[in-house]
Amino acid sequence: MSVLNLSTATAISERALAVGREISAAPLTVAVLDAGGHLICLQREDGASLLRPQIAMAKAWGALALGKGSRAIAADAQQRPAFIGTVNNLADGRLVPAPGGVLIRDARGELIGAVGITGDTSDIDEQCAVSAVQALGLQADAGTAA
Repeated sequence: MSVLNLSTATAISERALAVGREISAAPLTVAVLDAGGHLICLQREDGASLLRPQIAMAKAWGALALGKGSRAIAADAQQRPAFIGTVNNLADGRLVPAPGGVLIRDARGELIGAVGITGDTSDIDEQCAVSAVQALGLQADAGTAA
C-alpha cells in the first residue's frame, strides 16, 4: 500500500490552490489527510473566512470515515437525513455533507487519504480537489459514480 507523505500532500494542496486561481475561485482552504484521518497539510488563502479550516478538514474526514466522496454523503443526507445526522453526532460534528471532500487513491486504487476544500461553491471546491489529485497521477474519488 502506498502512503501519502508530506511532499505529495503539499503538492496536492498547492495544485488545488493554483486551479482555484486559474478559475477565479473565491479564497480557498485545502486540507489533506492521510488514510487514518490525520492532518498532513492545511493551507488557507488570504481572505478565507474563519471556519474554513474546520470545514475543509470535515469534508475530507467525512469522506474517509464513510468511505465515499462527500458528494455521495450529501446525496445520502438528502435521502436519509436522520442517518447522516446520527452519524454526524457520533462523529462529534466532524462531518460536512457537501461536495469538496475527495478520497485519494493510488495507482492500484488503494485508499491513501483524502482532500477537503472549501471557500467557493461546493462544485468548484470539488473541481479543484479532483483536478489537483489527478494532476499528481493519483485517482480522485469524489463520490460521483459507483
